[in-house]
Amino acid sequence: MIQGIGASPGIAIGKAFVLPNWEWDLPEQKIDVGDLAREFERLYEGIRTSKVEIEQMKDELREVVGPEESSIFDAHIAILEDPVFMNEIQGIIQRQYKAAEVAVKEAIDHFVTMFDLLDDEYMKERALDIKDVGNRLLKHLLGAPEITLPSDTQPFILIAKELSPSQLAHLNPNHVLGIATLAGSITSHSSIMARALGVPLVVGIESKLEEAIQTGDMLIIDGEHGIVILEPEQRSVEQYTMKQKLHQEKKQQLRGIVGVQSVTKDGKELELSANISSLKELEVALASGTSGVGLFRTEFLYMDRSRLPREDEQYEVYRGAAEKLDNKPLIIRTLDIGGDKQLDYFELPEEENPFLGYRAIRICLDKPSLFKTQLRAILRASYYGNVKIMYPLISSVEEVRAANNLLEQCKQELRAEGIGFSEEIEVGIMIELPAAVVIADMLAEEVDFFSIGTNDLIQFTLAVDRMNEQISYMYEPFHPAVLRMLKLTIEAAKRTGIHVGVCGEMAGDLKALPIWLALDVDELSMSAQAILPVKEKLLTLTQQASREVFDRIMACRTSAQIHEILSPQPVKAERENEQLAERQTAERQPAAKLSK
Repeated sequence: MIQGIGASPGIAIGKAFVLPNWEWDLPEQKIDVGDLAREFERLYEGIRTSKVEIEQMKDELREVVGPEESSIFDAHIAILEDPVFMNEIQGIIQRQYKAAEVAVKEAIDHFVTMFDLLDDEYMKERALDIKDVGNRLLKHLLGAPEITLPSDTQPFILIAKELSPSQLAHLNPNHVLGIATLAGSITSHSSIMARALGVPLVVGIESKLEEAIQTGDMLIIDGEHGIVILEPEQRSVEQYTMKQKLHQEKKQQLRGIVGVQSVTKDGKELELSANISSLKELEVALASGTSGVGLFRTEFLYMDRSRLPREDEQYEVYRGAAEKLDNKPLIIRTLDIGGDKQLDYFELPEEENPFLGYRAIRICLDKPSLFKTQLRAILRASYYGNVKIMYPLISSVEEVRAANNLLEQCKQELRAEGIGFSEEIEVGIMIELPAAVVIADMLAEEVDFFSIGTNDLIQFTLAVDRMNEQISYMYEPFHPAVLRMLKLTIEAAKRTGIHVGVCGEMAGDLKALPIWLALDVDELSMSAQAILPVKEKLLTLTQQASREVFDRIMACRTSAQIHEILSPQPVKAERENEQLAERQTAERQPAAKLSK
């Protein structure tokens, strides 16, 4: 048994498919001067073939995942057209008299090594893209066979060193039973997307692997407890098959409360909304009975493409979401790039601390034309539904006012052009910086609602990079300092009378539900897969009892004490084992039941 990190719940049992790294050993033989022209022609033909192949993949996947996710291949084509990458390859051929495939391999290794040395998650992801595109080109130069996933009729467990959100976006969840990655963390964007798609995921197994997993190996993965079992015994297969049945039955049982109002036993109503990044995720959320969208991550419209999305492109997506929601709230977060989210075609400055630097609202206010394009698209979409605007990474009143001034300019332009929009559109902000918490009372007087982004708020409050595996254990949502931050923010919103929600990962954490009830938040926005489990627990609680629990945890001095109060895990595990034993006994004795 391999103990990794459970990043997306669920049980998967099946054969592994190991995503190859496309690694080849190439001879260091030199070419003659007279062969240079032939090597350049081989290179250009390989580039042409690779482009055609990528375009075909893009077209095929567009029907499955939609235009937004399929546009990831635009970035791959851009790499093949990148003059720096191509000049490196051509220079090796011309100056060192090396074959085209050797030059491509050396160029890949050069850029991947350079990017891997940088302390920047985005650049590490770009290294993966270069390796992927470069190896596709190598494949054609070497005449190697295409590496394909198993057929649609044979679902598999995908094994990879790591998966970027772009790669995960175009996997069909109907064909992927589960995923295990050697690297990664529970709070990475890939993990968040896996939870949204309902695919079991275990991350961080590299240091625990004693032997390599091969394609065709039988595997069990438990995405809740972070377990991977290689070539399991029959007893383990039976045990986890039963757990899988219980998990599926539980999901089916939860379907019965889709239409039930989200309200506690003593009458506290709580909106349960969804975090989405595409119309595909919205469909899943609507099937789960979402009360709306509490966070539309619009940066995914900008990422993994070769240019900025035009106003009309954005408008069509926002309008489509508004219409599908049929007047349920749609909170659209304005562009949140920078830090670990960068654009290939939009050059950002190199920074010592990119998470503390030029990002999110700071970029938008510095690039008003870029910002106004998005604001106009959102305003136009507001004509077709209950659309709201939310600014990220706000740290001051001045930023809110500057953003609202640009919004007002957009309104005036649309009025002059005779284009309709909602004059009553609400504007809110994300509370994700300690500075915003401290002046929450001032900010509350400037906006219509707050949404607490717990992921970044925890990270900045504790000075812990949640993507850094060396210190990720210190990323503690139930730290006393974090709870005090939450209390200050929500109380400021309540005093001013504005709507307050939570849209970070903590919103879907069952342990945190008594906290939100005690503090009287109005809305929780989470991955679509978390909505029904949260609702089920909500229906069993009372706000009064939650307030008593909250008083107890606020008196705690350590996170361990708080966890002990909020989640007595042994009790949960014991009940799971009891259910498993009951089912196994029942299935072994069908005749006894019939005789009775």
